[in-house]
Amino acid sequence: MTLNWQDSPASDDYSVEELIISVLADEFRNDDRATNGMGSFIPVAAFMLAKLTHAPDLVWLAGTVGVEPRPKRIPASTLEAPLWKDSIMYLEQYGDAWHLLFSDRWIEKFCVGAAQLDQYGNANNSVIGSDYHAPKVRLPGTAGLADLCSLGKKLYYWNLDHSPRSLVEKVDFISGAGYLDGGDAREKLGLANGPQLVVTNLAVMDFHAQSKRMQLKSVHPGVSVEQVEAATGFELLIPDCEVPETTRPTEAQLKLIREDIDPDGMRKK
Repeated sequence: MTLNWQDSPASDDYSVEELIISVLADEFRNDDRATNGMGSFIPVAAFMLAKLTHAPDLVWLAGTVGVEPRPKRIPASTLEAPLWKDSIMYLEQYGDAWHLLFSDRWIEKFCVGAAQLDQYGNANNSVIGSDYHAPKVRLPGTAGLADLCSLGKKLYYWNLDHSPRSLVEKVDFISGAGYLDGGDAREKLGLANGPQLVVTNLAVMDFHAQSKRMQLKSVHPGVSVEQVEAATGFELLIPDCEVPETTRPTEAQLKLIREDIDPDGMRKK
């Protein structure tokens, strides 16, 4: 049964992870088809929260190996078998999963984290440093990020460490194409959609319609615009009007997250 969560009052007792989960969940609609980066607990919780509240028919292709898992709670790993035992479809071949991912009709939204994001939403999960062959840090790699960023998906990023190291003026390596160097650069390459939202531990950002630069949409409760600007490694666009406060999770949402979706606290790991 769908919970009438909108009648539940907002809470002051929440963690940053729970706030990010609730913000992301609100972005997914009942007729959406979405997927997430492998091994990511935050978007998994967001999809599950959306399905238990306002989007019961949301279809989730998880881990690129199956469609619509229906776990009772988040398992210790989002790739573990408990996630799949109640799924409506299990894809034994990765080729089958990619067939669905390549289809705009099937998967429209992609929720993922990135080690670096720049002002145009270009993402880096490959290397830190100017020399790819001798980097300061070698990261996990693109996995499916490069593909999904180039397949016309709507991209939703989350980051638990909003700092000049993670939100940079220019990424060291483009693992996933955002709006490239801004304007209509992405469109000229025939790439549809692109980055839609960035949710961090400090604020929510989206992208300017014309310049495609990242802009501040809301600041989390207790956080100032100045704090967000100081923690960002580029000049963040600030709207002329007063920046609103990010909507807090409701008591009903928190109850679902803590008791039904993630009682083991995997969202904190």
